[in-house]
Amino acid sequence: MSLEDKYRRVLARHDELRDALAAGTADSSSFARLSKEYADLTPVAEAIAALNRARDERAGLDALLADPDADAEMRALTEDEIRDLDKRLPVLERAVQVALLPKDEADEKNAILEVRAGTGGDEAALFAANLFEMYRRYAALHGWRFEVMEVSETGIGGYKEAIANITGRGVFARLKYESGVHRVQRVPATEAQGRIHTSAATVAVLPEAEEVDVQIDDKDLRIDVFRSSGPGGQSVNTTDSAVRITHLPTGLVVSQQDEKSQHKNKAKAMKVLRSRLYDLQRSALDAERAADRKNQVGSGDRSERIRTYNFPQGRVTDHRINLTLYKIDKVMLGEALDEIIDALTAEDEAARLAELR
Repeated sequence: MSLEDKYRRVLARHDELRDALAAGTADSSSFARLSKEYADLTPVAEAIAALNRARDERAGLDALLADPDADAEMRALTEDEIRDLDKRLPVLERAVQVALLPKDEADEKNAILEVRAGTGGDEAALFAANLFEMYRRYAALHGWRFEVMEVSETGIGGYKEAIANITGRGVFARLKYESGVHRVQRVPATEAQGRIHTSAATVAVLPEAEEVDVQIDDKDLRIDVFRSSGPGGQSVNTTDSAVRITHLPTGLVVSQQDEKSQHKNKAKAMKVLRSRLYDLQRSALDAERAADRKNQVGSGDRSERIRTYNFPQGRVTDHRINLTLYKIDKVMLGEALDEIIDALTAEDEAARLAELR
């Protein structure tokens, strides 16, 4: 099917939905479904309508230019308008094509962020803490809520593992390309000889799953309670408030002990487990799609090295798109992270547009 055929089908369906909703004959469940489809199609239909208006205007200008009775001044004005319109048309065409791209249903979801120290010992744990703080600052800059759910500290300011729930508008859409191995090259504070060390941390960004996204059967869970071992006050260590949930079919294990309440820890653990299971389902679908698609920005594979932070040279390099920024301080403050994310989003968009044509 050609792009023009797709445009016509979208407009026809949009009109059909508008008429059906105006008729008011649908029951409540059908009305909700049709309303959502109509709302989703409206920006696409509006983009196509804007493109069609511009094309009609271009045809009208061509007719004016072809008029043998047009005077020189009119011809000059018409040629100016054509030049301006010819600059707008490709922009309008791209806007329509981007609007037509299949939407990731998880883009508008909140996210579960998991950062873990990788190879490199204490330096890897310190870098994991740096990354976690970078995302905290980035979330604050976007007005998102950043709730720390679990932190396993090393004792010298590093994190073996840290988990946060980030809530706000379009969180997953912005952070989904962050999953993978982040490598750091710098001189550790404990290095007496001034030698540069290389270590790594792993980042996983999962769309926060609702109960309707993932069905979990109680019989598939083993729930263990135990005494909390980390900081948190005397009462934390004197009650069995920590919770460990094992999902038997997949072997996934989630522990929570930050709260003094066993109930709250269980609720947090279930939120993380649900998101991990949802991510597993999405990964299976992504793997099927990836078999037919070579130009991926990133597979989301946690073992894929995606970025290097070189402190001596002050640079951050994203290996998926060969982008290097010499502003490592601003990246670590979260201020320049959007430059990388915007470039990754554009690359992914371009690859999907190439498939659309």
